[in-house]
Amino acid sequence: MKIITLCGSTKFKEQFEEVNAFLTLQGNIVISLAFFEQSEGFEINEKQAELLGNLNFRKIDISDEIFVIDVKGYIGSSTKREIEYAKEKGKAIRYYSNVEISSNVLNEM
Repeated sequence: MKIITLCGSTKFKEQFEEVNAFLTLQGNIVISLAFFEQSEGFEINEKQAELLGNLNFRKIDISDEIFVIDVKGYIGSSTKREIEYAKEKGKAIRYYSNVEISSNVLNEM
């Protein structure tokens, strides 16, 4: 069992949910996002964005690895900072684009 933090753009809500289920059903503790401001059209201000960024770094601190949701290779600036932070902390890093995840993950268990 590992603790895994999901990182990536908030526009990929569907993929976050898919990966969360996939990793959880493998017996991992998965830490995801509280909400998906880009997918849901939720506006946040600069102070809130900074707070969320700092929270993501703390999530990485308590994790064994991060799983980057990089749909079609997309990695935004915030996610790039999280990847660099995870590297500095010696965390394992996996990428959505490199892992085979079945669309029927819940039906296969």
